[in-house]
Amino acid sequence: MTTMAPPRTAERHGCRVRLATGPAAPAEARRRVRDVIRSWQVPVDLDAALLLTSELVTNAIRHEAGQGAQAVMLAIASSRGRLRVDVHDTSRSLPAVAEVPADAETGRGLLLVETLSDEWGFYRTPAGKAVYFTLAFEPDKADKADNTVTPPSEHRPRRAAVAVPAARLAPP
Repeated sequence: MTTMAPPRTAERHGCRVRLATGPAAPAEARRRVRDVIRSWQVPVDLDAALLLTSELVTNAIRHEAGQGAQAVMLAIASSRGRLRVDVHDTSRSLPAVAEVPADAETGRGLLLVETLSDEWGFYRTPAGKAVYFTLAFEPDKADKADNTVTPPSEHRPRRAAVAVPAARLAPP
């Protein structure tokens, strides 16, 4: 009997980046996630990963305002067929998907995270909390060029996770 080897090895990657709080932090986080996805050759929807990263970092900075925090931590991991991005901050307030009026200009960030990610959640940390999302590997993405844009019709609603502690995907 002949069997095919899996298309990717069970490699584990991980990195952590401290981001200064301020208007440049979401752009820096997007750049870091883009670089990681390309260098690790992670077959996920790049546009979705960047949008979700931007939403989580923006929320962290918005809720850090006035609390004296100087930085948020961005943790990126790739393992077990998933990309996971965690954003740590010192705020003790827990995130919740808001019901906003149709004409509201803000308040839809976590709804995007819930809709576009395969899983999302949050957990308390000694310093505050972390909010994360995961995207499952899409093997067909490995064959496409890095600049291919996924049409919106290919985005499918996905399930949201119950808040759970982070599983350590990357080696310490």
